[in-house]
Amino acid sequence: MNVLKIITIAALCLGVAGCASIDTVTRNAPIEVPQFGEQTRVVARSYAVQDMTFTASNQLRVSESNSYYPNADVVWRGDPIGNRIAQIAAMFKEATDRNAVKLDGTVPVVVDYELVRFHGVTERTRFSVGGVYNIEFEMTVRHALTGEILEPTRRIEADLSAPGGVAALMQEQRGQTEKVRVTDFLTQVFADELSGTYEI
Repeated sequence: MNVLKIITIAALCLGVAGCASIDTVTRNAPIEVPQFGEQTRVVARSYAVQDMTFTASNQLRVSESNSYYPNADVVWRGDPIGNRIAQIAAMFKEATDRNAVKLDGTVPVVVDYELVRFHGVTERTRFSVGGVYNIEFEMTVRHALTGEILEPTRRIEADLSAPGGVAALMQEQRGQTEKVRVTDFLTQVFADELSGTYEI
């Protein structure tokens, strides 16, 4: 009888311990409280581009190496050897000016660009296997008159294919140089980012 009592008491203790552990977990569980933050709303863009700014960190690594894939932030061969950052800035300016003509909205804006990466293809890559123009930048949209930030800074990543070999030569013959293709591409990217809707 003593053994039976001991087994019964042990079983009861285990049962109580099990209930206690469940109770402990329940007490420590976070209380589900509804979050009543600001609700986002969708706003239709109606921009009239007045101007743009372009900046690039002096920490960006620029390469003139003719290897297949230089380890650098900036690789550009669509202009003669020179200030690559300034050459890229000129393409950003041209693409923005084109959109200033097309976008005739009611809100005058200035677009700020900060270059993060502009990795095109070298001569060796372009005339052999081809590759990708990898373009990354940050964009901020401000009201041209008040300076108010209408759209906070966001990262844009845009890739454009770079055909190689014969395909690249054929593009050149049709007038589709690297500079023409990239500027046209940036024009479309900016058009997409400055029209349509956004959330605030």
